[in-house]
Amino acid sequence: MTKNPVMTRHWTINGRFLAQPTTGVQRYAREIVSALDALIVGQAALTRDLTVELLVPPGALDKLPLAAIRVRTVGSFGGHLWEQAVLPAYLRGGLLSLCNTGPLTIRRQVLCIHDVNTRACPQSYSLPFRLLYRTLVPALGRATLKITTVSKYSAGELARYGVCPAAKVEIVGNGHEHALRWAPCHSEQTLAVAGPGTIVVLGSSIPHKNVGLIIGMHDRLAAAGLQIVVVGASTSRVFASSGDQKSPNVIWLGRRSDAELGALLRDCLCLAFPSLVEGFGLPPLEAMTLGCPVVMSDRASLPEIGGDAVLYASPCDENAWFDCFMRLVHEEGLRTSLIARGRARAAQFQWAASAQRYLELMASVDGLPEVPPPPLREVECDPNERLAAAASII
Repeated sequence: MTKNPVMTRHWTINGRFLAQPTTGVQRYAREIVSALDALIVGQAALTRDLTVELLVPPGALDKLPLAAIRVRTVGSFGGHLWEQAVLPAYLRGGLLSLCNTGPLTIRRQVLCIHDVNTRACPQSYSLPFRLLYRTLVPALGRATLKITTVSKYSAGELARYGVCPAAKVEIVGNGHEHALRWAPCHSEQTLAVAGPGTIVVLGSSIPHKNVGLIIGMHDRLAAAGLQIVVVGASTSRVFASSGDQKSPNVIWLGRRSDAELGALLRDCLCLAFPSLVEGFGLPPLEAMTLGCPVVMSDRASLPEIGGDAVLYASPCDENAWFDCFMRLVHEEGLRTSLIARGRARAAQFQWAASAQRYLELMASVDGLPEVPPPPLREVECDPNERLAAAASII
């Protein structure tokens, strides 16, 4: 008797993110795609009959070093129009979209909607961007077969704002492994401001990042021997600026490389992350991975990410933040304890596990039976060992 041939399953990845500046959302897409590629190379469960292609618009800013996933540039223009008009014409099989948006005409799609910050904190975004997302994202929530998001908090917000019912949402979070690949190396600028008296703030002056809370403490922090270093910049086309606040005790470094950021986080008092709203909060996870203590807001998804490995303060209470900073300076053993707990906490968030979950969702769309997830692999988080290995590769 002749055996039935194995049917090949085809999936396409929406590669529009490679034509965009890398923020947390694009980082998520890059790492998920890279982890999927590694699973396919390793012939993990649900990959043996699977072919995956990454379609990108012309003018992509970056390329991913992929071994099993084919990368193909299609179309003659980019942006939302490429996503809605060009991408559907070239895709095969199901579609995986990892950065909030995808084509409305493709139902056989797994779409990650990271947050609804345009609704929760509209003042951070330009009016055209808000109007687009207010229309497009709920329409995608209804049209798309499967929706993922990055935290329980975000899942609740998607339901609260009517983007999609809670039962439709799968939580597939961020990972920490990429930060272990960084090779910390100071530039002249970061070396000049690093030290045990430095509080690092990541983000920009957009309102929901709430950087102004920390900036407003500059005189008080200066009197305590501490300075503020802000890393990052806003994107004017998307974010509505809240204005820069200037002080000799506040250093604005702008965008920095991963190597510079890793060195600065390694050689500072702590990361301060006072956001009012976050779908996940990747920078605190990166800081914990690198052995940097974290003081962060007690709002939105952040307690879900930090657990008991960070210090929390209300994003509306300057005194609570100052008390946390003073505890780090004066409380013996606290910093060491937070570093150890932070590394252990970060190890619970793995790109490989998230990529495996996407494989399971893709298989479910294709009608395959459920496969029990593999046990969570313990990841070694000694930064000296892992970063030295990464440096030797890089």
